[in-house]
Amino acid sequence: MATITARKRKSGTRYTAQIRIYRDGETVYTESETFDKKTMAQSWAKRRETELEVPGALEKLMHRGVSVSQVLEWYRDDFDGKSKFGRSKLATVNFLIDYPGFKKLDALRLTSAQMVSHVRERRAGGAGASTVNNDLIWLRNAFRSCRIGRDMPLSLDVIDDAAYLCRKEGLIGRSNERDRRPTLKELDRLLEYWRGSTGALPMVDIVLFAIFSSRRQEEICRIRWDDVDEVKRRVLVRDMKHPREKIDTWVFLPDRAWEIMQRQPKSEDEPLIFPYNSKSISSSFTRACKLLKIQDLRFHDLRHEAASHMFELGWDIPKVSGVTGHRSWSSLQRYTHLHEHGVVDRYEGWEWLSWPE
Repeated sequence: MATITARKRKSGTRYTAQIRIYRDGETVYTESETFDKKTMAQSWAKRRETELEVPGALEKLMHRGVSVSQVLEWYRDDFDGKSKFGRSKLATVNFLIDYPGFKKLDALRLTSAQMVSHVRERRAGGAGASTVNNDLIWLRNAFRSCRIGRDMPLSLDVIDDAAYLCRKEGLIGRSNERDRRPTLKELDRLLEYWRGSTGALPMVDIVLFAIFSSRRQEEICRIRWDDVDEVKRRVLVRDMKHPREKIDTWVFLPDRAWEIMQRQPKSEDEPLIFPYNSKSISSSFTRACKLLKIQDLRFHDLRHEAASHMFELGWDIPKVSGVTGHRSWSSLQRYTHLHEHGVVDRYEGWEWLSWPE
């Protein structure tokens, strides 16, 4: 309940209406206004008490001034994003934290119009539809995280409505699926380059293993000897990336990948099969492609190559997913057309299958 206090001054009596809200015996919010008449103070107090009784109204007042950038920063820190987020996601979240516009926007007063304006600004700056779409995805995740974990009355509808309009206008959208496959000639040039290299990374084996196992570079560097199932010829890939989470996943190794893994040196002091830095692998691959003038080829394309090759061998979706680790078969549907060309092994007789000689 509000209290009305009369204060006599030379200019006349003034009335201060003060509202205090208690939770668990402690004052969590206080607000006051002063009026010339007692009836005005009582009227204001009654109206404000009614407004504050609306669900979420008090929380909004208690979190006034929290910027969108702060919400994103809490999201990153609460989830230990620097170590748990993927490189792409972490880069996007950090970019948005430092985005000038988000430092000024009040998260609780954010409007759909402001989000649409952000999207248009980003597109005008040269960002692609899928890139800006990721802005909204991670921003929505941040709002949901702080709404639940920090009890902030943040509205997800604001972002959802903006996304709906931007999608209709073609301002945002999903990225196009890459279908880049390395040619045998390109692979020959790359592997020949690394065969003569004096670098510390065994890039020939790493690339061959990626082609025949479908493993991402980060996963290759996390596989442990203790996680190898010799009987079922499978390995446990820890923190495997899935659309909504990272979980430990058992995957089978095709014969060629199994052979490459088994010939890696073993040491009692080294638990990892490929004890290398995934970023160094990425840098080596990118550098080699640049030097050899191989255009638009990424290490991740080797995963696509692996899946394509398995379908060309006549494997069905369940068997391929047992190797790739896909939990949803829908993402593998796009490869099924490869069955139409008949069973073919593009690597049959390939000289690198006998590496090292």
